[in-house]
Amino acid sequence: MAKVCVPLANGFEEIEAISLIDVLRRGGLDVVVAGVGGDVIYGAHSVRIIPDTKIELVNADEFDLVVLPGGLPGAVNLAEDEATQKLLKEMDKKGKFVGAICAAPYALKTAGVLKDKYTAYPGWEENIKKEGYVSDKKVVEDKNVLTSKGPGTAICFGLEIVKKFAGEEVYNQLKAGLLADFC
Repeated sequence: MAKVCVPLANGFEEIEAISLIDVLRRGGLDVVVAGVGGDVIYGAHSVRIIPDTKIELVNADEFDLVVLPGGLPGAVNLAEDEATQKLLKEMDKKGKFVGAICAAPYALKTAGVLKDKYTAYPGWEENIKKEGYVSDKKVVEDKNVLTSKGPGTAICFGLEIVKKFAGEEVYNQLKAGLLADFC
């Protein structure tokens, strides 16, 4: 079973975080929520989450994927957090997957792990990089980096991660069960 770390910093986008965590767990992936900056993390719309662990305790060797929810100022907080940046660099160095949605590809860029092609929340490419921005896809994969656009694509992003790590059959069953024919 693939193991996924979802770091949450204050100001995270709730739809993205909760959808990713839920879809990945429904798909049979082992998801660990890592708090960045506290024992209780507050979303951009005041939803409180108690993480499973702290980001400082996360070891890249134990995970197959680290995926970042966006939101503001959550994505900026992830980009400015030393432990998160170190983890992203270690994952990339080991050839493991990293992912981000919405504004969070900004944190991938800051870590130096964003590849050539990516997507993000429309307009945020101005803060990330204009070159390689893909505006017409919900999910973009480039080497070991997975990115998605925003809250409305979070379920599709989660499903694509499930397909990659749990297989086509699990993906199809989960997609049907979620009534996610829009993905």
